[in-house]
Amino acid sequence: MQGPILTEVVGGLGVVTLNRPRALNALNLEMVRELTAVLRGWSHDPAVHAVLLRGSAREAVEGKQPVTHFCAGGDIRFMHDAALAGDAAVEDFFTEEYALDHLIHAYPKPTIAWLQGVTMGGGMGLAQGCKLRVATETLRMAMPETRIGLFPDVGGGHFLSRCAGAIGEYLGIVGPHLHVSDALAVGLADVAARGDALAPFLSGLRERPEHGGEAIVARLRVHVDQHALTELPAATVTAHVEAIQRHFSLHTLQDIVASLAHDHSAWARETLQQMAGHSPLMMAVTLEQVRRARSMPLAEVFRMERTMVRHCFQLRRGADSETIEGVRALVVDKDHAPRWRPARVEDVRQDEVEAFFGQVWPLWAHPLRDL
Repeated sequence: MQGPILTEVVGGLGVVTLNRPRALNALNLEMVRELTAVLRGWSHDPAVHAVLLRGSAREAVEGKQPVTHFCAGGDIRFMHDAALAGDAAVEDFFTEEYALDHLIHAYPKPTIAWLQGVTMGGGMGLAQGCKLRVATETLRMAMPETRIGLFPDVGGGHFLSRCAGAIGEYLGIVGPHLHVSDALAVGLADVAARGDALAPFLSGLRERPEHGGEAIVARLRVHVDQHALTELPAATVTAHVEAIQRHFSLHTLQDIVASLAHDHSAWARETLQQMAGHSPLMMAVTLEQVRRARSMPLAEVFRMERTMVRHCFQLRRGADSETIEGVRALVVDKDHAPRWRPARVEDVRQDEVEAFFGQVWPLWAHPLRDL
């Protein structure tokens, strides 16, 4: 049987394929552990000069071509069930996932993410640590965690806060889907290529291997230029950068919503409509997260987010958790009617937000103390 990840070394390039296509390659604990073991092993392997991460294709439906997705995020159904059962595996998942993401950020060899289809949540955690992020024509990128009563974790505080101006606040709170042009425009991808360009690149490496990581990256950049997308869609996020800055740089979530309500543009109405389904509390927590992370080193961001995710399940336990309720509404009962507490943005109190940043462990006992 094939495992949840597939690996091979092609002409000096270690290729990792996420292999849960029916789940859109969503990460579970087994995948996180296997990925970590492979990357640690390859970091010392003289036959591996660089690493590429990609997703496997979902099988064709009704005669249509197979669709490839990079990674839809973490396995939120597992998270829901484990938290309700009091299973400590949910704690292990977040600790080990964040450690894996940090490993990619700090990896001693060049890393490449080949981004096709859905690239969200945990998939962004893998991709944003890579040195070269290749966006393709099918890309659907987002950090939509506030929709399930969570916050943009997996280092989201780091990479969102490094976007220009208040774009990070906007992306984290609202969670819009970004296509290839958007990802390039906001700095969450580096280059664009056709999705079918990867196969001939790997074939070329098999025939003519490289003997250095930077040489592989340089060769891929040339290959990408030769297989560039002939037509890119117009960027949508940067088309509204002035409005994003005007609204999402305001002090509180309540200020942002009030400002959007007084903006009668179609974009502002759409933005408010998107926010209407999200957890008011976790949108406010996300605003605080991104702003705190802006002045933090990477390891400290991961430790902060590990503390925050602990609070997501412990401040209000079991079915009372905002995260459990969000997952219930989206993927368990699928009624799409989450019962958020509080239900309105104007009722979110600052002390409720601050509680998510209260220390759980001293630094010497923190699960991510070794980052």
